[in-house]
Amino acid sequence: MYTPYRYNRKKRLGEVLVESGYLTPDQIDDALAEQKKRNNGMKFGDLLIDMGLVTDGQIVTALCQQLGYEEVNLATFQVDEDILKLADEAVLRKHCLLPFGFSPKNPNLLMVAMKDPLDIRAVDDISFVTGYQIEIHVTTEQDVTTAIERYYGNAAANRMAEQLSKELEDAAKNRMDGEENNDDSVADAPIVKLVNQIIDTAVRKRTSDIHIEPMEDSLRIRYRVDGVLQQEMVQDISIHPAMISRIKIISGLDISEKRKPQDGRATAIVDRMEYDIRVSILPTVYGEKVVMRLTQKKGLTRDKKELGFPDEELAKFDKILSHPNGIILVTGPTGSGKSTTLYTALSELNVEGVNIITVEDPVEANIKGINQVQTNEKAGLTFASALRSILRQDPDIIMIGEIRDQETASIAVKAAITGHLVVSTLHTNSAASTITRLADMGVENYLIADSVVGIIAQRLVRRICPKCGIDSEATETEKIILGVENVSGPVKIKRAAVGGQCMHCGGNGYRGRVGVYEIMPITSKLRNLISAGTRADDIEAAALEEGMKTLRMAAAGYALQGITTIEEVKRITYSDDN
Repeated sequence: MYTPYRYNRKKRLGEVLVESGYLTPDQIDDALAEQKKRNNGMKFGDLLIDMGLVTDGQIVTALCQQLGYEEVNLATFQVDEDILKLADEAVLRKHCLLPFGFSPKNPNLLMVAMKDPLDIRAVDDISFVTGYQIEIHVTTEQDVTTAIERYYGNAAANRMAEQLSKELEDAAKNRMDGEENNDDSVADAPIVKLVNQIIDTAVRKRTSDIHIEPMEDSLRIRYRVDGVLQQEMVQDISIHPAMISRIKIISGLDISEKRKPQDGRATAIVDRMEYDIRVSILPTVYGEKVVMRLTQKKGLTRDKKELGFPDEELAKFDKILSHPNGIILVTGPTGSGKSTTLYTALSELNVEGVNIITVEDPVEANIKGINQVQTNEKAGLTFASALRSILRQDPDIIMIGEIRDQETASIAVKAAITGHLVVSTLHTNSAASTITRLADMGVENYLIADSVVGIIAQRLVRRICPKCGIDSEATETEKIILGVENVSGPVKIKRAAVGGQCMHCGGNGYRGRVGVYEIMPITSKLRNLISAGTRADDIEAAALEEGMKTLRMAAAGYALQGITTIEEVKRITYSDDN
């Protein structure tokens, strides 16, 4: 016989938040009015978060302070398999909770992490299902859903894939027997759920790209997390056509076209956050491969302080942005965070008295108050043609998604010289080599010198997991890489515990990334060197004399602070010293 664990139910969430000082009574009244207006069944706590009045972390803190609950971080726990078997996954997802252990105070108390500890029905349900009394612990919705994905995500996807395979087999058998099943809803349901599950799991694992790759006799699904691809699951190849068709439908692509590459876009809402999905489909020898790039709608527009600039580099960034005209270039390989830096710069420059127009392929995030143009090659709307039209729109600031050819580069330079501020990206390895790239595109050196006001080269390095990083000392060779070979005595660094049992990073040794920047303001000395057609190495040497830090120097600084590893320094900044 079970006895539900009862608790203080006298206070409502609004009262708790008011007493904690996070909200005022007037704000609670406004939220209640909004809840009545929406009438969509959204819980009050979710509504407060959706309205931007509080964060989920503040709700957790208030509940713990006012009602005496304990806060828990599920990422720090490895939940025993026997505990995971106590309740069905559907119950856990329905109530957003997860049992994670037995109380050290009483072995008959099952510790359960909950998003909403005031939900009596949820507590009663989990107590009835497990047969244990419940000891409530509080955490955020994201913490619970991420943990559920970690323990059940692949199992759920595998079940859906098995169901889909069975239905495809039955459909094929029916066709052979001369029977037709016109009820598409049955066949569609598993594939819809499977694709949604793959996207949801990817978001909760902080994935930037989903790779769906047909092999000879299997379908491989990999996630790129913190810049590194990781195999997530392998499915039967029979579900590949249905999966590709579903992805094409949600991204507005031609499901009958299987011989040509296609690009499309879709959106998804996961944990109340909207994500933009850029879909690329490429025919391979075993079928069509899909890459879906996930971008949080609000993720590209950040405060510049969140980009990871050290104070000295932030001052240089501000100085470059203060120019009324000229070209500001952000350079680096694909996936190095250029778009985030570019959008952050635009948000900084976006004030009422300024007309900002962008031309992009594609538009990655919508920014209020900015006129954004999407290129369309089929309609003849290229970067160059769009730029010519934009110049007749009385712009103050122009953003070009990427300078790809000589025509676009020339128009950008002319726009900068005629009093406009132009911001754009290029794919180059360093700030100095950007100058030679523009020259290779056919832009005259004197025009480059007159127009370019600053160049920011950047990369992203993985952060060492704060829970399992290993303290160590640099070897003599590593001291050279870090630029501290003249330091006598030990140099303390940290190493990643790759392959460990840490739940915070999943055994990867890393969690999250931080930007590494090489900022080169174009001074009068550099302008003279550029105008004279000086080589990139000599331009870089002159910039170093004026205080510029290279990507290697910036990354080494992070390694010496214990933020990243020497392996990451070597990975993103190759040189002959490697």
